[in-house]
Amino acid sequence: MPSGESTQASDHEPQPVRPTREDRVAAAGSELIGGPLGRRALTGTSWWSPVRVIALVAIGMFALGLVQKAPCYNGGWFFGAGSQYTHACYSDIPHLYQGRGFADGLVPYFDKLPGDMQYLEYPVLTGVFMEVAAWLTPGSGSLQDQAQWYWMANAGMLMACAAVIAVCVTRTHARRPWDALLVALAPAFALTATINWDLLAVALTAAAMLMWSRGRSLAFGVLLGLATAAKLYPVLLLGPLLVLCWRAGRWREYGKALGGAVVAWAVVNVPVMLFAFEGWSKFYTFSQERGVDFGSFWLIMAQNSSDPLSTENVNTFATLLMLLCCAGVAVLALTAPRRPRFAQLAFLIVAAFILTNKVYSPQYVLWLVPLAALARPKWRDFLVWQACEVAYFLGIWMYLAYTTSGDAHKGLPTDGYHWAIGLHLLGTLYLCVMVVRDILMPERDPVRRSGEDDPSGGVLDGAEDVFVLGPAAHPMRHAVHFEGPRVKWGTTGATGSSL
Repeated sequence: MPSGESTQASDHEPQPVRPTREDRVAAAGSELIGGPLGRRALTGTSWWSPVRVIALVAIGMFALGLVQKAPCYNGGWFFGAGSQYTHACYSDIPHLYQGRGFADGLVPYFDKLPGDMQYLEYPVLTGVFMEVAAWLTPGSGSLQDQAQWYWMANAGMLMACAAVIAVCVTRTHARRPWDALLVALAPAFALTATINWDLLAVALTAAAMLMWSRGRSLAFGVLLGLATAAKLYPVLLLGPLLVLCWRAGRWREYGKALGGAVVAWAVVNVPVMLFAFEGWSKFYTFSQERGVDFGSFWLIMAQNSSDPLSTENVNTFATLLMLLCCAGVAVLALTAPRRPRFAQLAFLIVAAFILTNKVYSPQYVLWLVPLAALARPKWRDFLVWQACEVAYFLGIWMYLAYTTSGDAHKGLPTDGYHWAIGLHLLGTLYLCVMVVRDILMPERDPVRRSGEDDPSGGVLDGAEDVFVLGPAAHPMRHAVHFEGPRVKWGTTGATGSSL
């Protein structure tokens, strides 16, 4: 038994947590399918296991997202820019089929593109994903036909990514599989899944979280390195993991994770870096040179200022804000009365990046959905946040409809779009506040209230603390005790032992 783990576990295998018993919103929602399970229900005896049900629900919601894009499929992406905004069915995928040279058979990173872009501005693994979809696209027919097939090929591959995410989140918290319904039923997830290629990185990150929860630190590192080769944000998870392993003294496991991430990222990137450096570096130079863009509070400041900040100054201030957030997360991790759960800090650090960044594309919500389901599996809070994200999703397309038509009757003027940005920011901040409250008052954490310590923490689950600061170093002043179906936990500060 790992050090610090309670010896008071029950004689029987712990039963899965049923959200309908502890979440009033989940119980009310279950009335749509017959109500909560009764005490005489036979669970675990049917083919319809939680992982299968949730994977099918995720695929079904993804399919509804494809239907939502249907108004654009037969012309909205190609004729009349306004209709793809008024129908909120815009996608980058068909536009970049020709715009990034896939229609002409150009090799990403190696062949120059016509126009100002010159090279593909996506990380290497995402470029590989895009190229595979191009191989699956028939080369016959008109350019519009080919772009439609390209979108469908990408949609099929992204649907597989959505299923992987659902399965991984279901299995990460073994006693709480039904929390993954938050991901499968998230409206913003379905609406934004095929706008861009973010689901690839999200799927790899979800798989990495699953591996860490199983104690496989090297596999976690390899998958996280691959995720970082598809999108930059997954590398942020190494920061919270560092301070958690510092607090628990798990340096060997962290070293294996870090080494695996570096090697996996290098295997994907170094060959392209060596033979096509200019094309490989485009993603990084583009990110640095890109000006203030949609969805950020920086845009509100720029559009309401007669002398907006330069891109260089925004980069500097955004970096400083992010560093302050990182420092805040580190202090929180080392001073909390109990060591925070990995998923909680992972959510906070990615949310901080989103809130401080100079651009927020609507599909960035995909980064947070799986982490939110693991960090704060509470339907009310999750749906409040999702409502804000859906409002922003509609707001940005209505704003673009206004800017392309110049008619306020056909879209959302600038002031209205600023309100939509504000809703997105407030919704994300609200969920961050709930997660921070759970960290500071662990008896209010839905996961720990059911008797768990850190089910996504792997080697951190039930481990003793070896380094703490502030209030956590004075256990008798900040003791917290609460009952769960499996154990009775108590924070004891620097020792971290369970009572």
